[in-house]
Amino acid sequence: MTNTAVRVRLVRGASESDVGALKAWLEREQKLAALTAGGTLEIQERTGAEDGSAHPMGTGTDIVLVLVGAAAPKLFDEVYEQVKSGVRAWRENRRAVERGEPPEVEVEPADDGR
Repeated sequence: MTNTAVRVRLVRGASESDVGALKAWLEREQKLAALTAGGTLEIQERTGAEDGSAHPMGTGTDIVLVLVGAAAPKLFDEVYEQVKSGVRAWRENRRAVERGEPPEVEVEPADDGR
């Protein structure tokens, strides 16, 4: 099966505001924003319970970036790397502007549920 989605899961110390802030950060990433504007990428919040996984000390909400259309499989690696880069930048920024360590974030290929 070809990957067409990326799951971003905040764990250990994440709050609902962290989820919203990271989603907004990813929406502003230049390459991701261009794909979203072009209708090739959707950035969604989903309840983590959809796949039955537990969220120890996390929020229970995932950010899922879903590639749509015929070009989706070809763009997956580029989007996956951009998401990982965006998450690293967000964590560095959060560390600089808020007290304490930012939550841990897992980025992984995901089933888009379609």
